Parts: sequence; structure tokens; C-alpha cells
Amino acid sequence: MLQEEAWYWLALSRVPGIGPRRFFRLLEAFGSAGEAWTASPALLAGVIGRKLAREFLAYRRRVNVEEEWEKLKTKNIKYVLYPEEKYPPLLKRIPDPPPVLYYTGDFQNEDQWAVAVVGSRSATPGGLEIARELAAGLAAQGITVVSGLARGIDTAAHRGALEVGGGRTIAVLGSGLDRLYPRENQELAREISRRGAVCSEFPPGTEPLPGNFPVRNRIISGLSLGVVVVEAAADSGSLITAGHALEQGREVFAVPGPVNRKANQGSNRLIKQGAALVEGVADILSALNLPFPAGEETAATTETGDKPEPAGLTTAEARIWQLLADGPCHIDLLVRESGLPASEVGAALAILEMKGLVLAVATKTYQRLTDK
Repeated sequence: MLQEEAWYWLALSRVPGIGPRRFFRLLEAFGSAGEAWTASPALLAGVIGRKLAREFLAYRRRVNVEEEWEKLKTKNIKYVLYPEEKYPPLLKRIPDPPPVLYYTGDFQNEDQWAVAVVGSRSATPGGLEIARELAAGLAAQGITVVSGLARGIDTAAHRGALEVGGGRTIAVLGSGLDRLYPRENQELAREISRRGAVCSEFPPGTEPLPGNFPVRNRIISGLSLGVVVVEAAADSGSLITAGHALEQGREVFAVPGPVNRKANQGSNRLIKQGAALVEGVADILSALNLPFPAGEETAATTETGDKPEPAGLTTAEARIWQLLADGPCHIDLLVRESGLPASEVGAALAILEMKGLVLAVATKTYQRLTDK
């Protein structure tokens, strides 16, 4: 992507009222972010309505796209755009991926093997210890641990992953990267940036407003193959993350707790509703079909893009194999991107699985195997 077009992506994604869905609607209507940014009032109104078009034009008059990009450079904040290769492949496959992801640290190929660990901000000592142990156990198996940098379970999960030599963790914020919340986790965020990434779809300057956190929860689940809820009250935001995970075709896990504690009401309810009960790391790895030792399978899976196509595939099987080159993919997205009937995609996946060429890594989500 040309630098100037990237500037327009950044500017367009920051227009008040233009979320991911409207952003991509504008992109589809005008062909590029640059054309959308410079479109006439009448054309804009035809796509997003008169009221929002007026707000768009007012924002456009007071913003210099190149200056906004320069501000990112001075703050040492990086960004990745949806079309770019570095954009996390799991996140790209959710229904409403962020057009821009701001981050510090870095994303790695092995982050496609990620599990989120989330829970209560007001966690019990026992819950904190469980979250730390689960995260450390996952990190020891080469799994990237994703969470939200909040107090309580999130903090314990990040710290558990960092306890392991080579362990990686990703923190997803509900604010701009220069408005980190909670403030007492600033040093933890710096450590995460050295061993993973701190990211947000919210541009610098965005305050940690309450409404931002339910929105960011879809990114926590979107970056992960599954979500583990350790402790959650009946009204916990972690249940929102679990709901996003189900919508995205990801696995949901929950750690059971005493029925007489409010801190466990939400997580126990998830188990009653069908979430996988977790007593240890082995339960998570088994459900995700990831029972591999650290450093062994993860190294193999980063090479899928270079693997030659196996011989003897039908046209449908070859198409599905190609679509799985970038990592795990939900069957619904395979249907959309292949243009094939759902029944034909399902049949092709079944044959590829029998041939040992693909593996179901989560509910209706498939990954290429690279050892065939």
C-alpha cells in the first residue's frame, strides 16, 4: 500500500461515528480510503447518511492526514492495516475486524496459536493463582496468552505468561496506547511490549471510557483460538468476551468455582450452557487439538505459506487448502471466500481431514497440517 493511502486509512478510521463496518462500506463504495476521504458531501451522504456526512466533513476540515501520521512516529506507536501481511490472521477472520490496529512490541507468526485468559477485576486469591498457573502452562507449550491488561485475572494471566522463558503475551486495551489503563500496569505493559504486543483499535488520545471495553473484547477473542474464563460474576465483562468468541466460532472454556460465591456465578453458568470445563492446561490443549510440546509444532505451523500443494486434490479441496494457507479459518469464511456451496466446502474439509491434511482446531475452525 502506498504511504499516502495508508495516511488516509488512518484518518478515515478516526472519523467519529465511522466504525469498522462503515469504514469498509466506504471503502467498497469509493474504491480506496483516499477517494472516500476526498469524496463530495453528496456522495458521502449517499453512503453514510446526511447527519454522519456532516460530521465527517467537519472532522475532515480540521485534520491534516500527514500530521496525524507524524504524531504516531513521535510517540513510537506502530500500526498495521487490515490488508497488510503483518495483520494478525486470526483477527482478520472475525466479522468486524478493526481497519487499523495500533501497537507497541511486535506480532509474530506463532501468535496464531493463542488462547485468551480473562476474568474478574476483583478476583479472589485463588482465582489469581489459577489464572497465573494456566497462563504459565500455556506459555510453556508455545501458546501466546491474550488478555486485557485489566486488574485482577487479566494481570495475573499476563504475568504468568511472562514467567516462562520465551513466553509471549498480547494485551488489548480499551483506550489509546498513550492513555494506558490502569496506570499501575504501565511497567507490565512495557514488559509485555518486549515479549509480545500491546495493541488497540482506538487511536492515540482515546481515553479509557466504559463503552470502549465491551468493544475491545471482540479483539481479545478475535486474536485467540479459544477464551478461558477463570472467574466471572453474573454481570462480568468477561461474559461479553465469551459471547464474542462464540459468534466468531472460537472455543469457550470456564474454570468452575464454589456455587455460593458471586465471583463464580458467570463462569459456572457458562459451563451449564456448554462451555468446556477446565481443570488444567491439558483440558485446553486437548479441546483445541494442540497437545504438542513447546517449540515443536509451533515451528512447523509457521511454514504453511511455503508448503507445496499435495497431489491428488480435487478442485474444491485445492481451493480450501489454499484458503487455509494463512492460518486457522472458520468454515463460514471458507464458504464466502471460496464461492463454493456450504455442502461442498464441508465435504472437502471432511476429505482433507481424513487425508490428514487439515485439522479442526476449534468449533468449525480448521488449520492446515504441514507434516504431510
